[in-house]
Amino acid sequence: MPFAIIVHGGAGTIAGERLEPGQQGCREAALIGWRVLQAGGTALDAVEAAVRALEDNPNFNAGTGSTLTAAGTVEMDAGMMEGHTLNVGAVASVERIKNPISLARRVLESPHVLLVGRGAQAFATEQGIALCAPEDLITERQRNNWKAAQGAEQDEQDEPRYVRHVIGSVSVSQAAKGTQAGRREAHDEEKHGTVGAAALDMHGNLAAATSTGGIHNKYPGRVGDSPLVGCGFYADENAAISCTGHGEDFIRLMIAKRAADFVARGDSAQAAAEAAIAVLGAKAEGKGGLILVDRQGRVGYAWNSDHLVRAYMASGMDEPVAGV
Repeated sequence: MPFAIIVHGGAGTIAGERLEPGQQGCREAALIGWRVLQAGGTALDAVEAAVRALEDNPNFNAGTGSTLTAAGTVEMDAGMMEGHTLNVGAVASVERIKNPISLARRVLESPHVLLVGRGAQAFATEQGIALCAPEDLITERQRNNWKAAQGAEQDEQDEPRYVRHVIGSVSVSQAAKGTQAGRREAHDEEKHGTVGAAALDMHGNLAAATSTGGIHNKYPGRVGDSPLVGCGFYADENAAISCTGHGEDFIRLMIAKRAADFVARGDSAQAAAEAAIAVLGAKAEGKGGLILVDRQGRVGYAWNSDHLVRAYMASGMDEPVAGV
């Protein structure tokens, strides 16, 4: 039985010096997932392992390295699905969780489908998942992005170690203004660094996973497509899909589910990926991309942005193939 895995590290316009680190991170994550599959592990195990690696890599906007909200917090979303059981687990607006995808896995194994905010954090504690310090998730690059979006020109000595300390002085209206500034900043580097993976295991089972820190300087509490089944991820008996891009449009159009349906009607993995992104381009202005694995172990990927950082490995290959 063939098996395969494909991962992505976001779609958008990515600065040249960040292209190779992004590809290398995806290669490493694909190899981690591949080794799980080689050892007889499930597709669900493989996508969780691959996405955890991407969450731990500060070059991506998920887990460590997530973007900051307009209020200076880190709020992360993640979701995953197992194709043959249709089991789903997702979390949204979670803080202090180093690997949100593993919390989503615990939700998948529970009676729940989606947990958010404080409830998700309480569930993590019940499950024995340790909470990290808020500042552990913040990189200097994202801190600087937040400062630029806020128009802050504070001296390093005056800036609190963790920018969440500004919450008390940030009103909802100020956050909204900050979000607009964040959109201008994001225009310079339109990378929606969401990460994800899709896999087929040697037992013929499919799974998909997606994780993100969200858009730059987002309004606190904003949730995109990443934790929403059928929008940012989907898996059934035909295909597994992970998406990245302008989340609101992926939600409106349920892009992940559309891609699976295109495979079900007989499209190849590549044709289905292209058809789903064609729908995005025809019906919305948002940019993005997706990755896909079908039940025959064929991979597909498509995007309408400048870049889609990805890597994949399938039966018969000696090493992952990466691209942008």
